[in-house]
Amino acid sequence: MKVTATKIPEILIIEPQVFTDDRGFFFESFHDKSFQEKTGLNINFVQDNHSRSNQNVLRGLHYQIQQPQAKLVRVVSGEILDIGVDIRQSSPTFKQWVGVILSAENKKQLFIPEGFAHGFFVLSKTADVLYKTNNFYQGKFDRSIRWNDPDIGINWHSNKTPILSEKDQNAPFLKEAEIFD
Repeated sequence: MKVTATKIPEILIIEPQVFTDDRGFFFESFHDKSFQEKTGLNINFVQDNHSRSNQNVLRGLHYQIQQPQAKLVRVVSGEILDIGVDIRQSSPTFKQWVGVILSAENKKQLFIPEGFAHGFFVLSKTADVLYKTNNFYQGKFDRSIRWNDPDIGINWHSNKTPILSEKDQNAPFLKEAEIFD
């Protein structure tokens, strides 16, 4: 497994060692001991989530204000632009974002720590996204930030109008959102 820090050092790109031959491929999508050794993080993942989305669907930017969730995101079918935004007001990287292409082909994973909002945009016809979380989903703590907030300035790498849920269409801008100190 290869671990690469991004411009926001807490967000990590994880690349598994993939074994391929004429039959196909094999890789460990998660190995707790290797993850801890390579990242220096001791995270107890407690929930796995799976979403399927069509092309141009944008999900996010989501987070939990209490019981925040660290996420380990990967794509098993298709391709997405995966985004993590630092929403910790006391952080030197507050309002900065990282975007990484995750796909079934490149098998990269993105680790997004607690204190960050998360979202993704589907680039392929469909995409199946799997992600682990270190805290259970709690709807009462669920929050969102507007995907196109000019104070964050995410480049979604598309001129297509995104397909959004009603929740994401009506999400507040960062300056109005309940965020981390």
